Amino acid sequence: MEIRSANHETTGLFVSGWCRIKALPEKLKANVIEVFKKTKKLRQDDPRRVTHSLKVGLALTLVSLFYYFRPLYDGFRVSAIWAILTVVIVFEFTVGATLSKGLNRGFATLLAGALGVGAHYLACLSGEKGDHILRGLFVFLLAAASTFSRFFPRIKARYDYGVLIFILTFSMLAVSGYRDDEILKMAHQRLSTILIGCTICLVFSIFICPVWAGENLHNLVTVNMEKLASFLEGFGDEYFKMTEDRERVVILIDDKSFLQGYKSVLNSKASEESLANFARWEPGHGRFGFRHPWKEYLKIGALTRQCASQVEALNGYITSETQVPQEFQRNIQVSCTKMSSESAKALKALASAIKTMTYPSSADHHMANSKTAVNDLKTMLKAAMPENTDLLEVMPVATVASLLITIVTCMDKMTESVHELARLAHFKSVHPIVQQEFQRNIQVSCTKMSSESGKALKELASAIKTMTHSSSTDRHVENAKTTVNDLKTLLKAAMLENTDLLEVVPATTVASLLIKIVTCTDKSQSPFVSLPN
Repeated sequence: MEIRSANHETTGLFVSGWCRIKALPEKLKANVIEVFKKTKKLRQDDPRRVTHSLKVGLALTLVSLFYYFRPLYDGFRVSAIWAILTVVIVFEFTVGATLSKGLNRGFATLLAGALGVGAHYLACLSGEKGDHILRGLFVFLLAAASTFSRFFPRIKARYDYGVLIFILTFSMLAVSGYRDDEILKMAHQRLSTILIGCTICLVFSIFICPVWAGENLHNLVTVNMEKLASFLEGFGDEYFKMTEDRERVVILIDDKSFLQGYKSVLNSKASEESLANFARWEPGHGRFGFRHPWKEYLKIGALTRQCASQVEALNGYITSETQVPQEFQRNIQVSCTKMSSESAKALKALASAIKTMTYPSSADHHMANSKTAVNDLKTMLKAAMPENTDLLEVMPVATVASLLITIVTCMDKMTESVHELARLAHFKSVHPIVQQEFQRNIQVSCTKMSSESGKALKELASAIKTMTHSSSTDRHVENAKTTVNDLKTLLKAAMLENTDLLEVVPATTVASLLIKIVTCTDKSQSPFVSLPN
């Protein structure tokens, strides 16, 4: 029996192993396809990754020529390997990151090389007995001081890599000089190859399909704001959605992608700080001038995450099945929905202003509407709370209202930050887009007013020259006055009920100025009425 059992086990293991071997080609094929799909997705998500990979390969191929060509190799010998190592270490995805590492490495190597050579000659002057003692003392003091400096937040953020390279280079030169007499030549070769590697990296990074960290930060902040706007835009309708029998509808959040986009905003702090740090290293480029206020983006990002944390709390109430008094919920529904929608519009306006680098004038209008809704809600809460209402029953809806009020307060701070960014970065001041229908309605009248006023002024100028009175001047002025009356009538008829005043202010201002010009022209002709014909 034991022999049969052993045979069965052996057969089972053999069959299991054979099945695995047989399934291996299919499994390998599936893995290859999966890797291919992931690679394709990476390329589609950001095609610049493919370009960056090609740039790194090309830079390494170019710097390898120091080994392939004898004249170049004879000049640097084994130190040429440092140029290759520099390209591998320094070349980063963004221009700012490459500049940060390249300049840190270059200046740290230069400073450490100079100090290392100086320490070598000082140690040589101390004689054979004091040589190694003085070298050890120099290494200890500089390494300890440099390591301690890395604990300063500013140095840690911007110069940490340079401090590491400084410690490494100085220690290598100071210690190796004890056995090698040609330390000056070694320092020169190493510094030259490192500078060559850094230069190649910077040239490829800046001049061949550059990827700017500042532009990435700019886009990241606007995208995060748009994600919050998408949530707030749909929140009011989703939360207060009712069926015919007035019962709450339970929503499957997994099917609402716009309600989930805000989650990436909560984890964006590290990316924003890293991009802002690298952006400070970059020269002026495109729409971003030298010393662009990148710190303001961090302030806006922090406020965006603060809003996102409130949104996270709101999201938990969407699928809540807690029953609340329907009358109380209906009373605050309009104000809450308005707060949510107006905050979303303000966020979209702010994101659009940052994206196009224009003043966020339209956002102020939406923020004013949000604040009005907040005041209405506070008044309504006092009036809508019956004396016998159980606080525990209305607590969920009251909490939602409180969170929306907090979001409006946060949005107010964000608006101020965007205005400050617009001021410091010298955003363009452009008028809002005028409604085409409104503009067409007043175009004919405004054009006629301008034309008739111009003709009247020409006739007046001619009358002054010839000291005569021209009757045609009166005709042009009368035509302009008639057009003014027509325009006033047209303005009343053309001002649609849903017209946003901010959108038509530029056109109405032009019309008002033309009316004043007509009035001035009429007054200008009065002194010349008594002139002879």
